[in-house]
Amino acid sequence: MEKVCFIIGAMDPGEIYLGKRENAFVMACDKGFSHLGGIKPDLVVGDFDSLGYEPEGYPVLYHVPEKDDTDTMMAVKEGFRRGFDTFVLYGCMGGRPDHEFANYQALSYMTAHGGRGYMIGGGWNITHMVGQLEIEGPVGGDFSVFAFGERAAGVTIKGGKYPLENGTLTPYFPLGVSNSFKGENALIYCQEGGVLVMWQGDARQLIDKL
Repeated sequence: MEKVCFIIGAMDPGEIYLGKRENAFVMACDKGFSHLGGIKPDLVVGDFDSLGYEPEGYPVLYHVPEKDDTDTMMAVKEGFRRGFDTFVLYGCMGGRPDHEFANYQALSYMTAHGGRGYMIGGGWNITHMVGQLEIEGPVGGDFSVFAFGERAAGVTIKGGKYPLENGTLTPYFPLGVSNSFKGENALIYCQEGGVLVMWQGDARQLIDKL
């Protein structure tokens, strides 16, 4: 496992699993600080409008509320600045739909800048990808593949109930929704553009393989 940047957002993250702690750099975004439990963050990021106070005793990256970046996006940029290219986001699903969508865009930003990000919550894992991805889930568990922001070409899906060979997905029709695992890992390829992949699976298995 390479060193991974974990970003903890404002929504309820459920169980926060870091894998080997020595391989984890933890950033709490604003109210995400309140979800850490006994986890000590390496950095706290935000304008602290939702938390209501600036944490003491921890390194803090403060920004004024009037800004273009969300707290999560600031954390992603700081992670890249520190040399990370693999990110795991907890507490970034649910709550306000506009902020959840902004976090999908943050995943796309990571891909565009040579990294890879994973959002985890509610038994689901989400990533944005171009190239090749192998995902693992329970038999009958669901996964979906969506074009995100632009046309996605050369999309192939293997190992699912509904295979696809060199297909094209667009943002205008959800062709890749509600596929399911058949008892083997699913392989997803995207040659051009980019896709959001959402799947039911054990976050621990995912994190241990990063």
